[in-house]
Amino acid sequence: MSLSYIFKRLLGMVPLLLGVSLILFGVLHLAPGGPLDVYADNPSVTQEALDNMKRAFGLDQPLPVQYFRWVTAFFQGEWGFSIRSAQPVMEEVLARVPATLMLSGSAFLLALIVALPLGILSATRRYTGVDYFITLMSFLGISMPVFWLALMLQLLFAVQWKILPSAGMQTIGDGSLPDLLRHLILPVFILAFASVAGWSRYMRSSMVEVLSQDYIRTARAKGVSSRRVTYSHAFRNALIPVVTVVALDSASILSGAVITETIFAWPGLGRLFIESMNGRDYPVLMALLMVGSFALVLSNLLADLAYSLIDPRIRYD
Repeated sequence: MSLSYIFKRLLGMVPLLLGVSLILFGVLHLAPGGPLDVYADNPSVTQEALDNMKRAFGLDQPLPVQYFRWVTAFFQGEWGFSIRSAQPVMEEVLARVPATLMLSGSAFLLALIVALPLGILSATRRYTGVDYFITLMSFLGISMPVFWLALMLQLLFAVQWKILPSAGMQTIGDGSLPDLLRHLILPVFILAFASVAGWSRYMRSSMVEVLSQDYIRTARAKGVSSRRVTYSHAFRNALIPVVTVVALDSASILSGAVITETIFAWPGLGRLFIESMNGRDYPVLMALLMVGSFALVLSNLLADLAYSLIDPRIRYD
């Protein structure tokens, strides 16, 4: 893949992100209520104070003016101030990034390590007990609500058996690595379980299709071992469709797992999104939505890079 192609793709992100920002800004500001509605029913907040807050945050200007000022400042790195905490938005977002990277990154790697071998095993043992068991567990993982499974595991491991913490990132007064790992177990499992279920099915379907190709039958006819046929000939070609799904799901690493982080009180981007949504903190919401959009667009570029690495025949000029 040439550097010029990557440069063109990066340039193409700019108008795409501008369009996304316009839609997100309009949807947020056209929704009923506003960021200052939380103060409207407070008897200690006067109308004069509300008017001063509107002027301070630029909410007294027409929507086109608000959007132009916001988007100009945003792409210059000035994300404004949080309405809830009066802290710089960029500082609030960056403070939550390490926790989200730790949680979602661990779940992503675990899901990848487990899903690919399961998909290959299910494809090579088609219509056997192993295939049926993996298929059953995959359907359970796809259909089971994440919040329900998280609550059940909390009830079982934290409340009943008391062997794992129910929520949080660390125990108060204990900042050790073993304590952090114990807090990671449940949320990482919840995030990885759903991904393993989906990715293993994609891997199985792709492997089944590749294993039925003529060149695979030719390799077997020449006496190549089944293990070498599977991992040296079929696996790499079967990865192409799977890479697409995995790359798109990898955007969750930056955008955060909203439900899981909220249930387990994990101080990441997902929980910050819920807190900002409940508090109608528009500057933080817009920043988080734009970070998620950028992660999704970037994941598409990374998928293209992965295609050319997996299959040298794929070239981008």
